[in-house]
Amino acid sequence: MTWVDDVLLAGPDDEVCFRFPETVDRRKLRQLVQDRQTELVQAGFRPGGAVALRLPPSMAYVTHLLAIWRGGGQAILLDHRLTDYEVRRAVERLVPQVVVSPEHPVAAGLRTFVDVETSLASYSGHPAGTGHAVVQLSSGSTGPSKVIGRTADDLVAEVLRYTQIDGVPHRGERIILLPSMVHVLGLVGGLLYGLHAGVQLVPPARLTGDAIVHAIGAATTPATVLGVPFHIGLLASVQDPPWLPQFKRMTTGGELVQAAVSGAFEEKYGVPLGNMYGMTEVGVIGTDLYGEHRPAIRPAPGIEVRAVDGELHIRRPESPYLGLSDPTRWADGWLHTRDAGIVDPTTGLVSIKGRLDSQVSVGGLKVDLTEVESTLGSLRGVEAAVVAFDGAITAYVQLAEPRTTAELERDLAEKLAPYKRPRILHLLNQLPRTTTGKLVRDLSALRKAAS
Repeated sequence: MTWVDDVLLAGPDDEVCFRFPETVDRRKLRQLVQDRQTELVQAGFRPGGAVALRLPPSMAYVTHLLAIWRGGGQAILLDHRLTDYEVRRAVERLVPQVVVSPEHPVAAGLRTFVDVETSLASYSGHPAGTGHAVVQLSSGSTGPSKVIGRTADDLVAEVLRYTQIDGVPHRGERIILLPSMVHVLGLVGGLLYGLHAGVQLVPPARLTGDAIVHAIGAATTPATVLGVPFHIGLLASVQDPPWLPQFKRMTTGGELVQAAVSGAFEEKYGVPLGNMYGMTEVGVIGTDLYGEHRPAIRPAPGIEVRAVDGELHIRRPESPYLGLSDPTRWADGWLHTRDAGIVDPTTGLVSIKGRLDSQVSVGGLKVDLTEVESTLGSLRGVEAAVVAFDGAITAYVQLAEPRTTAELERDLAEKLAPYKRPRILHLLNQLPRTTTGKLVRDLSALRKAAS
């Protein structure tokens, strides 16, 4: 209870925490959290127990989450977009005392924050299997999801780490919150940091470029847009956006942003496009919020990064994985990211070179699929692309305008050596993405989409 009250809920009663569009101040938030605690206890939740949340981004999600932690429990975060089968498997494995779900089906659509009535179901009388404060499932962009646990101390340390990063929003400013609060960027970088630092959290009414612009311009206080590269495209789609002097910057997590994309964004809006690198297992690892070092990032305060045989390792005293003993993922106090990268010995800057599995051999020649993908993504009319090795270099492409395979192949021939070019090009209406907006790189999912 103490860490929630001291780190997240402390502050003046009339300080606004949320604005959507009605305001929620700290007095109201504290009362809502206490009410949720009472409801959870009535449903069978006890200190040391676990509660599974299967809720969309909403005040119900926020207040239940804080109530679980304030009651000394573990929160199991399940994305509301998971299928019933996926949820059932997770619940059977993690055995929460209570499962919180929407009372009624959540309407599909572009809303980023919804009003939802909740249904609490008693599931078991068992205590939580571990002492972690939060249990999350990884996004599974390269394969099956992993079960990841983080302690309260770890979450608090990350929140305090954010306060030491140059360029983050400060008290009285706003975060235009686009990523889901079920996943680490929206959860810690948005919700928890915002509550601790006195930054207003403002989800736009809808997940469209116009709605994001409206949210930025709805107040005069400085605003930072927090999202993933997918959201850059939404803002780029706005025709002739108004002058927004309160627009401070956009910060993206997830995949690296191509230089052409960042340049076009900065030219259109006149604000920096910052980059963050992190993982569900650790949270924020490094940042470049001013766009000074792109594509490199500087490790966040207290984070130790090294490169071993081309792979980035992050200092982590304990394994973050539950029920998994895999020395290829964590060993001897180091988390193996499976991201290829280098650490500059002079500046300490970290350059991420893509996934380790992006290095393939074609006729005895090494090809970095990340390079092929980046080149393909820079072509006119290409909205997004994933390049994989499926017996041969294979590209899956989502177009923003009509283009033929022959046209794309002709453009690639001007930029890539023959042995680097995709042998197969699949043109898709929509590339598969994870619930966090990342492009899916799992071959089975890509083949299914192409079929």
